Amino acid sequence: MKQSYIAAAAAAALSAFAFSAHAQQAGVELGLLDCQVEGGTGFIIGSTKDVKCTFAPVDKSFAPEPYFGVIRKVGLDVGTTGTTYIQWVVLAPSANVYAPGALAGDYVGVSAEASAAVGVGANLLVGGSNQTFTLQPLSVQAQTGVNIALGVTDFQLRSVAN
Repeated sequence: MKQSYIAAAAAAALSAFAFSAHAQQAGVELGLLDCQVEGGTGFIIGSTKDVKCTFAPVDKSFAPEPYFGVIRKVGLDVGTTGTTYIQWVVLAPSANVYAPGALAGDYVGVSAEASAAVGVGANLLVGGSNQTFTLQPLSVQAQTGVNIALGVTDFQLRSVAN
């Protein structure tokens, strides 16, 4: 039974990656957002986890920026995970929309994860200042634990400087 849930999550993750490939064609890459998500337990219909991130802009005239936030998942989320690492490419309609602190805001999108000791997942999120930014997974997220999660993700990202 657990195997079929993991297979379903893997299929959903692949679908999210296919959607993200289409989304990347619509934007300019602003940089990379590296996040560390605290471990925790999913409670069947959702979970909430704290996040620490660093944004490294492509434009080297801007310094890397620290961010913090909360990821909330609504949908199927069962199991326990350790610390998770996620790296997103940050996309925008044009390069001139970026300024320090501009990534702060609320993002929403889809996510899929599966773990049995070591796991994978994908998250595609849109939001930030005026719904300008797209967070597209650069690589499969790395997590440990036993978990399955499929659903809608709400990511509140805040600048440490503000």
